[in-house]
Amino acid sequence: MSKLSIEGVGKLFPARRGAQPTRALTPTSLAIADNDFITILGPSGCGKSTLLRVVAGLETASEGRVLLDGAPVTGPGADRGMVFQSYTLFPWLTIEDNIAFGLRERGAPEAERRDAARRWAERVGLKGFERHYPRQLSGGMQQRTAIARALANDPKILLLDEPFGALDNQTRALMQEMLLGIWERERKTVIFVTHDVEEAIFMASRVVVMTARPGRIKADIAVNLPHPRPYTIKTSADFVALKERLVEEIRAEVVGLAH
Repeated sequence: MSKLSIEGVGKLFPARRGAQPTRALTPTSLAIADNDFITILGPSGCGKSTLLRVVAGLETASEGRVLLDGAPVTGPGADRGMVFQSYTLFPWLTIEDNIAFGLRERGAPEAERRDAARRWAERVGLKGFERHYPRQLSGGMQQRTAIARALANDPKILLLDEPFGALDNQTRALMQEMLLGIWERERKTVIFVTHDVEEAIFMASRVVVMTARPGRIKADIAVNLPHPRPYTIKTSADFVALKERLVEEIRAEVVGLAH
């Protein structure tokens, strides 16, 4: 059985004041194995984030279903950790308390919460900043906090919706290395939505390409690059060849929209 099974999931947004309903997602199926790192690519508006939000339980599918370890997803749950592009931190809580928030909601003892928060702060490079508040940190450090908060809750699957999209290129590259390093150690199951082809290849064990809206999966491509995966791999012949292939896949969809 797959860790996560997306079975014929489609999404139709209701019409507004006489307009036609909007088909955001054509019924789509995808099987994700335990410890897979899946990146989802596609043109803007293709339904990448909609699909991720259905898996998170934040949107209800119009048809089809999502199964996690064989159980239907019917709403948000602690078994799925979600990280958004915006940092979504609680400004009145310290970094430590932000990281421990999910554990507190689950009723974990304070000693366990503190230990997990400090451990994850160190793993994402925030050791020494536990007593700071979000406003005192850079965007990259705030997003490190959001990732640590999701992982501290020990979800079965980590869902990330363009988490590095608001960061500058240098910070973004460092964040990619950090998250990939965590995955190489922890082997969590991950679904990562991005519009950046290079990011999609560097992070993933599989890249899923979606068509233009209404989105459906047009390609599911294995990334057979070795681990640990240094940033220098981005200039390797295999990486460049895969990038060229994926750029053409995406370009075909964008050009199709323009005609």
